[in-house]
Amino acid sequence: MLKTLTTDFELDLEADVLVIGGGPAGTWAAWSAASSGARVILVDKGYCGTTGCAAASGNGVWYVPPDPEARETAKASRESLGGFLSDRNWMDRVLDRTYANVNQLAEWGYPFPTDDEGKPYRRSLQGPEYMRLMRRQIQRAGVKILDNSPALELLVDDDDAVAGATGVNRQTGSKWIVRSQSTIIATGGCAFLSKALGCNVLTGDGYLMAAEAGAEMSGMEFSNAYGISPAFSSVTKTLFYNWATFTYEDGTVIPGASSHRRSVIAQTLLQQPVYAIIDKAAESMRPSMRLAQPNFFLPFDRAGIDPFTQRFPVTLRLEGTVHGTGGIRIVDESCASSVRGLYAAGDAATRELICGGFTGGGSHNAAWAISSGYWSGKSAAEYSRSLGEYKTKRHVKGVGEVGLQSGSDRSQTLATDEIIQAVQAEVFPYEKNYFRTEQGLTESLGKLNYLWQELRSSQVTSDKELIRAREATAMVATARWMYSSAIERKETRGMHKHQDYPELDANLQHHLISGGLDRVWVKNQPLSTEKPLSKIGAAV
Repeated sequence: MLKTLTTDFELDLEADVLVIGGGPAGTWAAWSAASSGARVILVDKGYCGTTGCAAASGNGVWYVPPDPEARETAKASRESLGGFLSDRNWMDRVLDRTYANVNQLAEWGYPFPTDDEGKPYRRSLQGPEYMRLMRRQIQRAGVKILDNSPALELLVDDDDAVAGATGVNRQTGSKWIVRSQSTIIATGGCAFLSKALGCNVLTGDGYLMAAEAGAEMSGMEFSNAYGISPAFSSVTKTLFYNWATFTYEDGTVIPGASSHRRSVIAQTLLQQPVYAIIDKAAESMRPSMRLAQPNFFLPFDRAGIDPFTQRFPVTLRLEGTVHGTGGIRIVDESCASSVRGLYAAGDAATRELICGGFTGGGSHNAAWAISSGYWSGKSAAEYSRSLGEYKTKRHVKGVGEVGLQSGSDRSQTLATDEIIQAVQAEVFPYEKNYFRTEQGLTESLGKLNYLWQELRSSQVTSDKELIRAREATAMVATARWMYSSAIERKETRGMHKHQDYPELDANLQHHLISGGLDRVWVKNQPLSTEKPLSKIGAAV
């Protein structure tokens, strides 16, 4: 339907730069592009400034002053955890840019607290205040915002360069089109509708749209992040579990269980409930903890539980690539994808360059959102200027297919809820995704490939179903890249835990690049090289 652009669009706009996504990465990208002189439109699946995981609570930031010793410690701290896949040149760039941009937030009026010495403490941002400020700044910079307007597909020109996107307004159902000279994907990662805090708008939409235009993914095997949460809540902020004791139902301490050893918690949950109590936090710490993360305590207050003195049941909720490191592959320091005119930022882009195969909420991810957003916006604006007169003459077409098409040539009606439940059944269970095996991955991938064929042969019967259909399609596509990459990495590295290959293999210290839709492929890429990639995985 949208592919041939025969649809009447109620809103038909033009821009130099289109930003898809309104979280930290998207707003920094929009501000950077507008500050570089570009006409910018930002479209958000929700209301820019309030949706996404960053807006929902406090966020730590990888903010390190330019002291050589402190910077060295910061870089070394994650290299081993990430399986030695990170790049120190990129770490240096991110540390420099994050330091500058967080200081810029202070100049804009962000209310940073002070430490015990009276100095500004800039290693943490409160999501609501942070994103409210970012929305205000991009509006001041002249960015046009389309709220509640998810993108459904990218546009390309006759040379296959990305040239904008089409989408729909969630509230009115009206369709929009933005013809742009460059486009930035900042849609976040994919948490598969797990109900993790702030993540239910993060369904891998940007990955799908980018792949349809020919972009590649990187590090998708590092996609099995699970956050600790109360069993009765969606709050997956895990910092305070550093002060927790984890027990069986009878109160006996679980040996080895901790926030940093969630595999022990996952193994126990396969057999019986797990309880926690935040009893290691000193009485003097508790008021400041409540101030730092008020959302963390809200579900306890509603349930009448004091988490410092009473045990409560916990679970692990999948956060997928949101707190993993996989995403759209970027090919140079501009944050360009492998497709001309398309850039990626934040959790939508791979974070392997600074994290390798392991990260978590906030910290490095927050710094990457700030930095990659800034670079992609500046670069997209420069690319737009480079097109000159050509940019007004381009013929464009849509590249989206699965989950968008309707008509009698499709054999069945798309059952989106059933598709979503089926993909969740393959990615949620710890025994399938956390503790991976050759047999388990192969069986899950077979089911996911079948789901893709179901999607491919189904039709969407009404415009109201388009958003959910594309979410279902994106989740199946994301899971297939995840498990296809995981099968190829026959070792345990970073967060990828392979039960059949429990040790790190020095011969596999490389990145895994993946892509494709009907036929998923996986290639390897040596570290810090621009040499051509060589295929190591057969199409599936």
